[in-house]
Amino acid sequence: MSLYKRNSVWWYSIFVHGERVCESAGTSNRRKAERIEAARREELENKRHRLPNIDPDITVGATAARFIAEGLATPYHLDRLKHVLSFFAEIPIRDLNRSLVRKYRQERHAENNALKPATVNRDLSVLRRLCNWAADDGIIPASPLGRLRLERERRTKRPVMSVREENLLMAHAPVHLQRIILCALDTAMRRGEILGQRWEDVDFDNRLLHVTRSKTAQGESRIVPLTSRVYEMLRSFRKDSGIVFTYGSNPIKIVKTSWAASLRRSGLRHFRFHDLRHTANSRMMLAGVMQEIRREIVGHSSQHSRDVNDRYTQIGLAELKDAIRKLEVWLDAQARLLEQADAAAPSSPSTTQPSADGKDISNDENQHPTHPA
Repeated sequence: MSLYKRNSVWWYSIFVHGERVCESAGTSNRRKAERIEAARREELENKRHRLPNIDPDITVGATAARFIAEGLATPYHLDRLKHVLSFFAEIPIRDLNRSLVRKYRQERHAENNALKPATVNRDLSVLRRLCNWAADDGIIPASPLGRLRLERERRTKRPVMSVREENLLMAHAPVHLQRIILCALDTAMRRGEILGQRWEDVDFDNRLLHVTRSKTAQGESRIVPLTSRVYEMLRSFRKDSGIVFTYGSNPIKIVKTSWAASLRRSGLRHFRFHDLRHTANSRMMLAGVMQEIRREIVGHSSQHSRDVNDRYTQIGLAELKDAIRKLEVWLDAQARLLEQADAAAPSSPSTTQPSADGKDISNDENQHPTHPA
């Protein structure tokens, strides 16, 4: 012990790896001062070696609360955690194992027989992410699901929306959703990127859109040239700053409700909003845009989807603008073909047909109410 007194109060002098720490124990009782010194020495040793503050009894629910409080949870995490926490919330993380995971799968499929393995995989990937974060942050010694293998997913055919289907959907969608749909189809942006887009990142002079809120690795930004119809659409309600796509004056956080309602009213087959991104990529492919340029516009950053030659391919602004011009030529050609097909088909006065520009040309004057997203 290295205790000494100053004015009847005990002090201690501790050497930790060559560094001297002199502090007051705050007491005149020697035995109490010895205990304080020992606790302080242990604290400094733990800090020196960065020993984690492990909580072996922490539950999945409490860990999720910390994860959310740290601001690490995305809207995707929050959506999946609703299902995960209904089953795992009260279970200590240390008790997680493959048996519980299998039971969770069984319960999810019992609730919905049509549920695909990929949907449950998304739930479990978020749970695994939560466990890995807790281990990295020193809350638990190791992730119990670090080696969890997800169920193999069958590759499914992704639907591509035709121009006719696009027109029909636009005719039955509220205005705020029409703008979002058009942006998705002509820029291939993700839903989160569109909803987070700001006016400050729209370059009207050069007809460019800077995607700065990307989910790609390191959050890297990219530039997407604007088609004429997206440019005119944005210019029609242009502002100097703030979120681009709003409902009234409020930012839109989710489009699930209005998307489902618009699909139902239009009578179209099932589409996910994410299928618009796939549709945009497919349209550029049909328009003759090279794969490397499509990747640059779409923002694919997965190293698994790239070959070695991509490292030596430099995509400039001229190539990006040329790709958008090709897309516009393809869209114009499709619109003309659609007009010719509609002109050749027998018309019925009681049938509502969407025009090539997406406007409803029916004589029915009933308008669909605009619902918030």
